[in-house]
Amino acid sequence: MAYTVLIVDDHPSFRASARAMLEAADFEVVGEVANGRSALEAITTLDPDLVLLDVQLPDMSGFDVCAALEERGAPPPEVVLVSSRDVAEYGELVDRSCACGFVEKGELSGEALVALLR
Repeated sequence: MAYTVLIVDDHPSFRASARAMLEAADFEVVGEVANGRSALEAITTLDPDLVLLDVQLPDMSGFDVCAALEERGAPPPEVVLVSSRDVAEYGELVDRSCACGFVEKGELSGEALVALLR
């Protein structure tokens, strides 16, 4: 089964490279957005299986997006948080979020995502 994915990151170059990598790994990228508010709207309209969500967005953090997803009542999609920073910098925020995992941007791969989704 091919997962449908929404990429949420404020850097166009990262979105483009993540899209290319994901599509090469048989994921179907259904959308790309650059901020948290657009992410929440796109999740509602596109209904992706997976959201690749940057922790640091210009309008709200990835953790705030996760909290908003939990509050909306409907089951949220799988969320994988990404950052150029090490997971240790975020402490328990990752564990307390609705995300199924965290991947450093430099370590992002289709295999890494599939391992988190099982």
